[in-house]
Amino acid sequence: MTEMLHAGATIGILGGGQLGRMLSVAASRLGFKCHIFEPGAAPPAGHVAEKVITAAYEDEAALRAFAAGVDVITYEFENIPTSALDLLESLRPIRPNRKALAVSQDRLVEKAFLNDLGLTTAPFAAVDDAEDMAEAVAEIGTPAILKTRRFGYDGKGQARLTRADDAAAALTDMAGAPSILEGFIEFSMEISVIAARGINGQVACFDPGENVHKSGILHTTTVPARVSEALRTDAVLMAARILNALDYVGVMGVELFVTPKGLVVNEIAPRVHNSGHWTQAGCTVDQFEQHIRAVAGWPLGDGGRYADVEMLNLIGDDIDRVPELANTAKAQIHLYGKAEAKPGRKMGHVNFIR
Repeated sequence: MTEMLHAGATIGILGGGQLGRMLSVAASRLGFKCHIFEPGAAPPAGHVAEKVITAAYEDEAALRAFAAGVDVITYEFENIPTSALDLLESLRPIRPNRKALAVSQDRLVEKAFLNDLGLTTAPFAAVDDAEDMAEAVAEIGTPAILKTRRFGYDGKGQARLTRADDAAAALTDMAGAPSILEGFIEFSMEISVIAARGINGQVACFDPGENVHKSGILHTTTVPARVSEALRTDAVLMAARILNALDYVGVMGVELFVTPKGLVVNEIAPRVHNSGHWTQAGCTVDQFEQHIRAVAGWPLGDGGRYADVEMLNLIGDDIDRVPELANTAKAQIHLYGKAEAKPGRKMGHVNFIR
């Protein structure tokens, strides 16, 4: 087994957003330091990390300097250029591994990978041009959703088709990007499992949370989800199967649709996940500490839940509610330190203990 990192070791994080910020806080509790690599100026993670390298992912000298100062590298988002990963991987361990990134960076690859594991997804077809689009609509039908294969998040890079006549406009919305058409799934709710796997293959999962979205952005996650014990077990076992197939190390978010025929995998995210923020108030070891434990070679913590929690995202002008929320009993506030509130921008979240 890989030796555990000891207090004083340094964890490198690619990306300096709120997830990197909360990973840095969790790492500091375990005695680790964090260095952030982030192209943008004054990132939220920079407020709490020991060091920030501000440089483009194409800057080889900066990447080498970053790697030289850390013991292991992880990341808070998926869309890291391959060239940067090639260089970093030659210098330091990257956890989770490159396979997990390669699968999750491309929706078409991800769907095929999940199907190969025997897991159910929405029907899908690759779309690169108008001819592909016509064939995909004929095969899958409508309603359907056209998505870019790469780089979409929080509802971006998507266009909905309610009838075949919407195909041309949807294709135009993709602006020539390689895309995937997904059939619409009738589901009663979306749930997600936050799962972790250690270097030694140990797996620990948190209880599934029930997700509600607004305008394509996660609004609330509530635990426990209103599903049967059998369905909870199925969800956890599906997440574990994905982790093991990828020889994964770290925390992953697995989003699932609850349908009359069982669970359908929506997508996977090879990182700590917005729908896992509730663990900060409901578990002894939250998702951020769990991820740090995994990438540092520590034993995983117990994922057991000791409280019912509702996580509420603060989006854009929701940040103005902070004085009210600060006066609310059993409300745990997490603000991300972002200077400007913009529509659709995640400014923080609140965990309400129920």
